[in-house]
Amino acid sequence: MKIIKQLWWFFQLEKKRYLIGIMALSLVSFLNLIPPKVMGDVIDRIANKSLTSQQLLWNLFWLILAAFAMYGLRYVWRIFILGTSYRLGQIMRSRLFEQFTKMSPSFYQKYRTGDLMAHATNDINALTRLAGGGVMSAVDASVTALVTLAAMFFNISWQMTLVAIIPLPLMAYATNRLGKKTHESFKASQAAFSDLNNKVQESVSGIKVTKSFGYQASELASFQETNEMTFAKNMTTMTYDSMFNPVVLLFVGASYALTLLAGSYFVKNGQVTVGNLVTFMTYLDMLVWPLMAIGFLFNMVQRGTVSYERIMELLNQESDIKDSVHALDSIQNGPLDYDIKRFSYEGETTLEDIQFHLDKGQTLGLVGQTGSGKTTLLKLLLREYDVNQGSIRLNGQDIRNYRVADLRRLMGYVPQDQVLFAMSIKDNVRFGNPDLDMEQVISATKLSQVYGDIMAMPDQFETLIGEKGVSLSGGQKQRLAMSRAMILNPDILILDDSLSAVDAKTEHLIIDNLKENRQDKTTIITAHRLSAVVHADLILVLQNGRIVERGRHDELLQKGGWYAQTYESQQLEMKGGSDFGE
Repeated sequence: MKIIKQLWWFFQLEKKRYLIGIMALSLVSFLNLIPPKVMGDVIDRIANKSLTSQQLLWNLFWLILAAFAMYGLRYVWRIFILGTSYRLGQIMRSRLFEQFTKMSPSFYQKYRTGDLMAHATNDINALTRLAGGGVMSAVDASVTALVTLAAMFFNISWQMTLVAIIPLPLMAYATNRLGKKTHESFKASQAAFSDLNNKVQESVSGIKVTKSFGYQASELASFQETNEMTFAKNMTTMTYDSMFNPVVLLFVGASYALTLLAGSYFVKNGQVTVGNLVTFMTYLDMLVWPLMAIGFLFNMVQRGTVSYERIMELLNQESDIKDSVHALDSIQNGPLDYDIKRFSYEGETTLEDIQFHLDKGQTLGLVGQTGSGKTTLLKLLLREYDVNQGSIRLNGQDIRNYRVADLRRLMGYVPQDQVLFAMSIKDNVRFGNPDLDMEQVISATKLSQVYGDIMAMPDQFETLIGEKGVSLSGGQKQRLAMSRAMILNPDILILDDSLSAVDAKTEHLIIDNLKENRQDKTTIITAHRLSAVVHADLILVLQNGRIVERGRHDELLQKGGWYAQTYESQQLEMKGGSDFGE
C-alpha cells in the first residue's frame, strides 16, 4: 500500500516497539485456538462417555492459563502498538508547527487559520489511528485468519475449509469497491471540516463586530449553511463506512450456511465428529473479526491516505523568504540604506524609487495617507517579503546576506494590529525572553506608560488578559505590545502606527522616554498623527509608494507641502478640542 511506504520512516523509527507489539498480538492469535479445541475435545469425550474428572480439571487448567496469558499479551500489544502510534501524532504536529513558524505571509494568505487547525487535529488523528488501529487490524486480521484457517484445514477438515472460504473472494471485491468510495467521500468531508473550522474561527474572532452591526441572524444563517454542508458530506462518508460491517457479515453468514450444510453431511458420513464440527464453527466465528478488521483497515487506510496527502501538501510548501547559502555568521547594527527601484506584490507596484540613508542611532519617521506604502516599507526590512528590484543594506551588507533569524533578532517590532496572548500581563511583556525578571518588566511598562494602568488592575501583573487581549482597551493593548518590544532593548525598534490609540499627553511621554533611553539605537516610527515624528532625524512623506517629501520637521514645515498642511490641520484640531474641553 502506498500509505505504508509513505509512513515507513516512522515504522523504522519505532520498529522495536512495533515488533514487540506484533509478536504479542500474534501469540494471542495462537492462544485463541486453545479454547475451541478444548471445548471440542470435551464434547467428544462426553459423547463417548469417556470424560473423567481429572481430564476435565486439566482442560479447565489450560483454559484458565490461556486466558491469563492472553490478558497479559493484550495489554502488551496495546501499549506497544496503540501507544506507539501517538508518537506519530506528536512528530507530525511538531513538523507542522515548525513549518508554520517558517512560512512567509503569503502562505497565511493562501491557507486560513481554521484550515491549518483542521490539518493539525483531524488529519493527524486519522494518521494516528492508522498507525495504531490500522497496524493492529492488519496484523490481527492476517495472523488470526492464517492461523485459524490452518487449524481448520489441517486439524479438522480441509474439505469443509474450502467450502467455508468460497464467499471470501466476493467479499474482498465488494470491500475494495467500498474503499474507493470512502476515499473520495472522506477527502470531501475533511475539506468541509476545514471550511467549518474557518467559519467558527472567523465568527468567534469577529463576534464583537457582528453584534455591533446587529448581524447575528445573518451570521447564524451563514454558519448553518456551512454546518449543513459539512453534515451532508460527513453523512455521505458515514453511508459508505456503515456498509462495511453489513457487507462483511453478509458473506460471513453465507459462509456459516455453507459450513452447516457441508458439516452436517460430513458428520452424517462419519468424516468428522460433533465435537470437531463445534470446534470448526467456533473457529469460523473467530474469522468474523479478521474479516471485519479488513473492512476497518480499508476504512483507516483511505482516511489516513487522504489526511497524509493533506498534511504533506502543507509540509511541502516552501517559504518565499530563505536564508542565503553563504549567509553571514554574525550581524551588527549600523547605517541603514534603502535603494528600492521597484517592489511589486501580486503584479501590482507598491513601492517605487525609494532611496534614503539613516545612520545608526537615528530616528526615522514615516508618514503619509493610508495605503501609501509605509507598512510595506517596514515589512521589507523585516524580510517578510524580499525586494524585487534594488536592495536594503544594513551596516553595508544587503539584508539578504544575513540569516533571517539573526536579522529579526536585531529588531523589535510593534505592528498596527497588536497580537497579545491569553496569558498574564507579565508573561505577555516578557514573551520574547521568559527568563527576564520583574524589575525589567516593570521598567519596560513604565517606558511605555502602561505601568499605572496595570497597577490599577486587581491582579496587577498577574492579570489574565484573555484571547488577543480582549479585556484591555485599544491604548492599553498598544502600550503593552510596546513594552514587549522595548524590554528586549532591540538595536532597531519599529513602531508601526503604534501610538494611534493613546492620547497626546501619553504619546509625548512615550516619545520622550524613547529619546532618553535609545540614544545609540535606531528607531523607525510610522504614524498618522504627525506629533509622533516631530523629533525624528529624518521624516519621509510617502504617497502612492513614492517619497514625495523628505527632511526634518522644521524643514518640512518651511516647504509648505502635504506635511506642513497636515501638521497645521492636526494642531488646529487639537487646539479646538482643548478649547472645547475648557
